[in-house]
Amino acid sequence: MTDGARPELVDCHTHVLPRRWLDLAERYGDDRWPVRRAVDDCSADLFVGGKHFRTVPHTCWDPSARIEQMDATGVDKQWLSVTPVMFSYWAPARHCAEMARHINDGIAEMTHHAPDRFVGLATLPMGDPDLAIEELTRAVGELGLGGVEIGTNIAGQELDDPLFLPVFEAIAELNLPVLVHPWDVRSADRLARYNAMYTVGMPTETAYAALALLQGGVLGAAPGLRVLLAHGAGALAWLLPRIDRGWATWPDRRGGATEPPGTIARRLWADSLVGDEANIRLVGRRLGWDRIVLGTDYPFPFGEEHPGAVVHESSLDTDTKTAVLSANASALLTGASR
Repeated sequence: MTDGARPELVDCHTHVLPRRWLDLAERYGDDRWPVRRAVDDCSADLFVGGKHFRTVPHTCWDPSARIEQMDATGVDKQWLSVTPVMFSYWAPARHCAEMARHINDGIAEMTHHAPDRFVGLATLPMGDPDLAIEELTRAVGELGLGGVEIGTNIAGQELDDPLFLPVFEAIAELNLPVLVHPWDVRSADRLARYNAMYTVGMPTETAYAALALLQGGVLGAAPGLRVLLAHGAGALAWLLPRIDRGWATWPDRRGGATEPPGTIARRLWADSLVGDEANIRLVGRRLGWDRIVLGTDYPFPFGEEHPGAVVHESSLDTDTKTAVLSANASALLTGASR
């Protein structure tokens, strides 16, 4: 508690960009690399593939301005993870590693500006496990970052691909949390209407990534791995009974899951960015109230404008609200039980 009247707000799902821009589009002559162009002192445009992707505020890279907004909205601490468009898993491994190093240096710069306010999550060149582990070791040992962010798939490869298991084992060995964030939604063309990639595609993509972790044996092979699924674990909570039914109906399709996926799912974590109280109650029922942390998607407008509003305004009891808004984040970060 920060003042005896409210829980400390710890936002575990926020995004940043490097202050200094590494223009690999120009260096390698490939416009798939994101390009940033200043609009004014407080914003910039991102371009991908020569097309406007989004306009971003300077709070993505200015820690002082970010802290001013945190103070204004009552947020005590943020976990900083790069905007997923920067993952660049499609690129040659050595180029992806170059970008990851630059991003992680930028995140470390922000966390060092205010270590009591920020926890930095590293991005990794996941397509090459050796390079990924090398950068993981540097990001933690040299830069002091406190976790990892990865995408829901790695250039189309699912998270239960054996290629990635050494990276997950290394993350678990270092006792770090890993945020899994949706990106590269493979049905994106179909979802262009109504901007449905964000409303339907990403929740479905996150559920599929969770299924790969649950039935692919990843959590069993790396038992210390703590996985936080963005956006309330997407559609997973609603789908778990159906997934369990499939596990029971088709024993030859269970993969590496020796228990019903709904049972294993209680080892996963989700953020609170679910939209309303009914949804957060469903996630709490499926995963457990000790497995939900505050997440807002700051500073982007599709996230939660008033941090913790759904939790604050719900009929949940005070202890549960405190756990979600504050205490659970500490357990996720350190692995210590509450």
